[in-house]
Amino acid sequence: SDGSIRLHQMTSEYPLMQWNDSTNGHPITAVQWALTRPAVFFVLDASSNIYIWDLLENDLLPMAKQTFPSENVVAMNLLGEPEKPNGLLGIALAKESGEIDIEYVKKRWAMP
Repeated sequence: SDGSIRLHQMTSEYPLMQWNDSTNGHPITAVQWALTRPAVFFVLDASSNIYIWDLLENDLLPMAKQTFPSENVVAMNLLGEPEKPNGLLGIALAKESGEIDIEYVKKRWAMP
């Protein structure tokens, strides 16, 4: 609820990494790992911002932020085929109106 993200290992109750206030205090509504690139994850906050983290590039800050100001994004789900080396990765965004948008991620965050 405060925008903090914690990365845990299954064998420990203490986080390996913790990023406080990673969304400028906005509650986080979804977190998902990329299906095609294990070090990349996506965060959706309650203000319809999506943050792209690539832990191999920078483990302190997100690499990119995309804002969807025109309508409230209420859910996201990643689309991709991890067994295929084409690096195609998409994000399905559910908006408050019931509309679904599909956005494709740049290859640099999708390639295995």
